[in-house]
Amino acid sequence: MKIQVLGALNAEFNGISVVPTAGKPRQILALLALCPGRVVPVPTLMEEIWGTELPQSSMTTLQTYILQLRRLLGTAMGPDVPGSAKDVLATRYGGYLLQIPAEAVDAFQYERLVVEGRQAFEDGEDERAAAVLRAALDLWDGPALVDVRVGPILEIEVMRMEQSRLVTRERRIDAELRLGRHVELIAELTDLVARHPQHEGLHSQAMVALYRSGRQAAALDVYRRLRQRLIEELGVEPSPQLQRLHQAMLAVYPQLDVVAGARRSSTFDLYAA
Repeated sequence: MKIQVLGALNAEFNGISVVPTAGKPRQILALLALCPGRVVPVPTLMEEIWGTELPQSSMTTLQTYILQLRRLLGTAMGPDVPGSAKDVLATRYGGYLLQIPAEAVDAFQYERLVVEGRQAFEDGEDERAAAVLRAALDLWDGPALVDVRVGPILEIEVMRMEQSRLVTRERRIDAELRLGRHVELIAELTDLVARHPQHEGLHSQAMVALYRSGRQAAALDVYRRLRQRLIEELGVEPSPQLQRLHQAMLAVYPQLDVVAGARRSSTFDLYAA
């Protein structure tokens, strides 16, 4: 069984989709998929579906949804597959679980690659770090669970995954900046700072990419616009680190050179001292 949650929900067994069309069974499948091999308690499933206001028939209705999922599984498994749908979507004391390996879910493939890529980054293996982190990001096909109505439990999971995606992208860009790919990164970073107008890390990367590409004025303008936005919207100045980067660019500080900064752990470390 293979399940995709990094984008539209997709679950297949023997190449046959087992994703229900109804909204609440889709929520249940998504939540179970994010906990492969682990029991999801009945109260957790109910909170995801109905929040704090449970209908009187909540237990019966939940069991009906589980039955619908098992029917889809049973159809996809066919008569020649050992075991049954009840073995895959199993009942346990107090809850239900999907008995599948974590690697069957793309979110867990992503997390494994992120760990590997971050370690390579910390070890200074920039080529490998950039390649592995890019492979992790390539598993995404749009926002997480984009076609699933999320309740309070899934909402937290989606926020966590999306935040991880942004952090991973930021780290991959750091690795590529250390490799001297600043020109190639400008278009991507221009898009990212527009999407995240108060994100200092992305703005610092955009500034470095522009500066190293010989576009000092454009780099300083990124800082100017961010500073204006932070003051007007939040009433705060940019962080001391970002202010130091700005001053370093005004002074044409040699540490900003791609070679001099090549072994730094992140863009912020170029000017944290």
